[in-house]
Amino acid sequence: MPSFATSPADLADRDTLLSMSGLAFMQAIADGTLPNPPIAGALNYRVDAVEEGRVTFRGAPLFAHCNPMGTVHGGWYGTLLDSCMACAVMTKVPRGSVYTTLEYKVNIIRPIPLETEIVAEGIVRHAGRSTGVADGTIRGAGDGRLYATGSTTCIIMKNDSTPARS
Repeated sequence: MPSFATSPADLADRDTLLSMSGLAFMQAIADGTLPNPPIAGALNYRVDAVEEGRVTFRGAPLFAHCNPMGTVHGGWYGTLLDSCMACAVMTKVPRGSVYTTLEYKVNIIRPIPLETEIVAEGIVRHAGRSTGVADGTIRGAGDGRLYATGSTTCIIMKNDSTPARS
């Protein structure tokens, strides 16, 4: 069972983060050396697999993730896609740099039945000196059924918070 950060003290400090490449940081979450972020616990998902340019999460929406109509809130889809796509970009971020999402887009194809296990996959399409672009999907873990797609653009910054330059 993965661990989740439950207080700010559980999260890696900035020096730790900057001492690792983005790939090493994501692998540390995947192998349990670092905890999954608190939002992952709240939304019932976890890091599943990490490789350079690709990250997957597994999870299942619960009743607590429903909108007033009783269906899974669009924010659940958006958070899972933002997480897997941006973390895929993170695997391309060099040591001493950080990244953040600039924008993302989500296309919800169909509703996910409650408690259906899904796999959210992010794949990098471009990682340059100052930007990264990735695509993502949410599919049923058991049947591969497509529930949503997404795309993102992230900014990559050196430690001083200016765009990274080579």
